[in-house]
Amino acid sequence: MSQSFRQPDILKIAQREGKVTVEELATRFGVTLQTIRRDLTELAEANKLERVHGGAILPSGTTNIEYEERRLLNQDSKRAIARACASEIPEGCSIFLNIGTGTEAVARELLEHRDLLVVTNNMNVANILADNSECQIIVTGGALRRSDGGLVGPLTTETIRQFKFDFAVIGCSAMDADGDLLDFDIQEVGVSQTIIAQARHAFLVADQSKFSRTAPARIASMQVLSAVFTDHPLPQDLARRCADWDTRVVVAA
Repeated sequence: MSQSFRQPDILKIAQREGKVTVEELATRFGVTLQTIRRDLTELAEANKLERVHGGAILPSGTTNIEYEERRLLNQDSKRAIARACASEIPEGCSIFLNIGTGTEAVARELLEHRDLLVVTNNMNVANILADNSECQIIVTGGALRRSDGGLVGPLTTETIRQFKFDFAVIGCSAMDADGDLLDFDIQEVGVSQTIIAQARHAFLVADQSKFSRTAPARIASMQVLSAVFTDHPLPQDLARRCADWDTRVVVAA
């Protein structure tokens, strides 16, 4: 396998598992240790990975993965998570869907739902649900973040405060061992906090890659959530915390 094909695959493995080792990658790709070290060095020079002894990890949690890379990451898991989440959203309800590739997957699973009122600060969600004639769509307005079609800022927050939603479906960039939801954009964090405050039930959709990532800004504790939809059991300590908080954890098949 040529280097140009190897490096994107190495990056996907790192994003899924949080780290990669030289020996495991050499075995996987059938190349020498030196070849893998060279790949990791070039990925580190491009600021896509951070070299550590014996391998590499995702860069320190101050910048997010590019939207297109996130959109392609763990697609099957995201579909399964979205399907599980959408199955618990009844017809004839109001719902907020925020920014993220996971919430966009949920929007696709709601295309057959009827009599929905959907409010969103995600232009991609609005475009997806435009195909559902049984769905009324309200876009919050705000400053457009061109990188992912998100709307953020004071106007977004003020619009959200005008509603009380039956359900809110949110994503996050990372989760730490204490059960805190984390993100990169402080403006988006403020929007997410307002969404949670205005929802009767808050659902989180997050695949297992979020367990091994970090980000600098805190949204809230998982304690405020009604349910978490994911594709892998939570770490044992975090699962116990969720049980104590009555935060339901749904692991999608």
